[in-house]
Amino acid sequence: MPLLLGPFVRCRFSATLRVLWLVFAGFTCTGSEHATATLPAAFNDLLPHFLVEPEDNFIVKNKPVTLTCRSTPATQIYFKCNGEWVHQDDHLIERTIDPATALPIMQVTIDITRQQVEKIFGLDEYWCQCVAWSTTGTQKSQKAYIRIAYLRKNFEEEPQGKEVTLDQEVLLRCHPPEGVPQAEVEWQRNEDVINPGSDLNFFMTTDHSLVIKKARLGDTGNYTCVAKNIVARRKSNSATVLVYVNGGWSTWTTWSSCSAVCGRGWQKRSRSCTNPTPLNGGTSCEGQNVQKSACVATCPVDGGWSEWSKWSACGADCSMWRSRECSQPSPGTRGKDCQGLDLQSLNCTSEQCPQTVSGAEDVALYVGMVAVALCLTLLLIVVVLVYRRKKEDLDSDVADSSILTTGFQPMGIKPSKPENSHLLTIQPDLTTTTTSYQGTLRSRPHTTGKFSMTNGPLLDPLPNGSHTLHNGKLNSDPAEFVSRLSTQTYFKTLPRDVANTSYGTFNFLGGRLTIPSTGISLLIPPEAIPRGKIYEIYLTVQRKEDLRLPLAGCQTLLSPVVSCGPPGVVLSRPVILSMDHCSDACLDNWAVRLKKQNYEGTWEDVLLMGEELVSEPYYCQLEAETCRLFTEHLGTLALVGESLHMGAAKRLRLVLFSDAYCSTLEYNIRVYCMDDTQDVFKEVMQMERQLGGRLIDEPHILLFKDSYHNLRLSIHDMPQAHWRSKLLAGYQEIPFYHIWNGSQRYLHCTFTLERLSLSTCELTCQLCVWQVEGEGQSFSLDFNIAKQDTRAVDAEFLLMDISASALAGPSAFQIPYLIRQKICSSLDAPCPNGADWRMLAQRLKLERHMSFFASKASPTSLILDLWEAQHFHSGNINQLATVMADIGKQEAMIFLVSDGEC
Repeated sequence: MPLLLGPFVRCRFSATLRVLWLVFAGFTCTGSEHATATLPAAFNDLLPHFLVEPEDNFIVKNKPVTLTCRSTPATQIYFKCNGEWVHQDDHLIERTIDPATALPIMQVTIDITRQQVEKIFGLDEYWCQCVAWSTTGTQKSQKAYIRIAYLRKNFEEEPQGKEVTLDQEVLLRCHPPEGVPQAEVEWQRNEDVINPGSDLNFFMTTDHSLVIKKARLGDTGNYTCVAKNIVARRKSNSATVLVYVNGGWSTWTTWSSCSAVCGRGWQKRSRSCTNPTPLNGGTSCEGQNVQKSACVATCPVDGGWSEWSKWSACGADCSMWRSRECSQPSPGTRGKDCQGLDLQSLNCTSEQCPQTVSGAEDVALYVGMVAVALCLTLLLIVVVLVYRRKKEDLDSDVADSSILTTGFQPMGIKPSKPENSHLLTIQPDLTTTTTSYQGTLRSRPHTTGKFSMTNGPLLDPLPNGSHTLHNGKLNSDPAEFVSRLSTQTYFKTLPRDVANTSYGTFNFLGGRLTIPSTGISLLIPPEAIPRGKIYEIYLTVQRKEDLRLPLAGCQTLLSPVVSCGPPGVVLSRPVILSMDHCSDACLDNWAVRLKKQNYEGTWEDVLLMGEELVSEPYYCQLEAETCRLFTEHLGTLALVGESLHMGAAKRLRLVLFSDAYCSTLEYNIRVYCMDDTQDVFKEVMQMERQLGGRLIDEPHILLFKDSYHNLRLSIHDMPQAHWRSKLLAGYQEIPFYHIWNGSQRYLHCTFTLERLSLSTCELTCQLCVWQVEGEGQSFSLDFNIAKQDTRAVDAEFLLMDISASALAGPSAFQIPYLIRQKICSSLDAPCPNGADWRMLAQRLKLERHMSFFASKASPTSLILDLWEAQHFHSGNINQLATVMADIGKQEAMIFLVSDGEC
């Protein structure tokens, strides 16, 4: 029997195993708990060796771990943990026989709890090993270390978001939380696990950082570092990686054709920021997307006939010929060919054309020719008689055709002596030395050699043959004027809107026409009308739906369509037409053109903003909200803008109206979206006045960009206990093109609300108007629908322009006529120290128009005209006097004298 060094092992064999041990191993088991075992003699010289050794393990939460040790041949196996033997009652023993070698196999297992490990926590690592005995000796297994598993919550280093360019390398750092066993790390993009093996663009370093070798657009997303072990799984905060693309210019397009058909013009070429297109906040391209260059177009040459050749000899067919060529000059550069025949024939009599005796046929021919001649003579006599009678009836009127063919001037009646007649001329009773215009302007008596005032104007005469001025205001009946105007041939297409039409009769002292509450006015400076002439001039605003402007591509209407005339009137110097526009006034975003309607009704470009030529009859100053147009040709005009890129924006005016009184459960809120011009606002206010509406909030301004996105309107934050919306969708939309083309003067959406009880009168809500992916405006509404609003629609007009629509003479200007002449004579002459009209333009911030002013005979007068147009309602003449004093001109002191002294 071998010496037993350890405690005896309890025998826990089944009856079958016990028999096997008795038969094969010769072991006996007593009734006590200790067992004595002996090995067969054939195995006495073998040392035990381990088939299974205990391995390192982790305690997860409170779950114990099991250590197993298996050895052959062995008589006893015991565990030792941290140098101390484990009690024999904690061992679980199993014995088997290896069928291949017939060696006995012993297996022992023990359980290790969390409490056992925590007893030495922090002192040393907890380990266990097993010791096996045989008759020959002992063997020790490897040590198995038992640790308590955990994973802390906080990462030592979390990934940080980055913004990178395309193809840039990206490094996302991650240090996982401390844990036992050490946590494994994986990366996720938008909750999807990244597999560096399948996507070679990703690489994970040994310290768990993620490397994106070349950033792609698809790599934009939220990246998360995930740490996990047998205990828990932790996620870091997401790091947003934004892969942006900086914009790049495409190649230039070819140059466009020259804008001029003949002579100097402009051509342009463009490029787009699409190579590549800026994405994810990338920078836009720097520089201009449109280049313009001056060009000279070869003028077309119309063909001209050469002289006729000599007649040919008389031919056998009794005819002779002559010819000419289209060679003086020959047609070229899209010029017209010569009109007419290049070959002409004529009957002749010669020796080769034998004479024949006249017979009955010749007599009949001669008789017929005589009869035709008599008929023509009688017809001519009748025409002459009719013409003389009609001429006597129409001597005092204006023929419609004269407006279209000879240009418009004031027309006088036929004088008593035809040889002294001057068509379209009138001699007013004004002396050339007159310097102020006050009181009444009347016609001279009808005398020989003079023109009567009775039929002086272009249109029908005014009552009593006089044009009366009371303190500078013209007294006339607008309806009667529009009626007379519409009877003329050319003016039959003009609108008969009395509220939007103004007219007056003016002479060389000038005046002003204004359409109240529209921002539209026409300033007629002194000396614009030639001395000795009197013109009847009108100003009207057209409804856009009555006209069809040729808009294409990105073009949009920026202003009202204004007519002033009559067209063809002869002016000595430019008048100034003022009207609102709704662009953002940034010429870098726009190509703004002035269009004019010709006599045939077609529209043509007459001016491109920023490229004005001083030699042209049109010149424009574009202010923040107003356009000032210098023109010597009257007609129908409008501003049209073409956006050069998506940054171009129109100003929209958003206005809210509701019913002034509500007696039903339903209540309507109307939202108007219109161009930010006063004429459209006036029209909407007049319409709402007829509907009985009331304004429920101040108008808001919204910049509407050329981004092809629609305009959305929605209502929010209504008290659900009292109100509900009958709108089925969450919002309403106005299509982009309905707003951008400007063909409709205003657009509106109606929100129909329903109150749950008639007693509910208070309404609070939020109404939002915004462009998709653009700017927006919000209205906070809080009012009582049952309370009569004292701020009626009519009251809004009290705050608007209520000035006279027509002023003639000195009352139309702030600067007296004599003082104006003194200023012009003082500043027009160049001054060596620069104290002339140039300094006046600089002080008034008009230096951009220096070349235009310099091209005129009196630059100072144009500067003062523009100042009058800008400051008619709000100008302070003392401020202008201060500017004059700063320039060093003593004439500024004249501003302080009284009107009587002037």
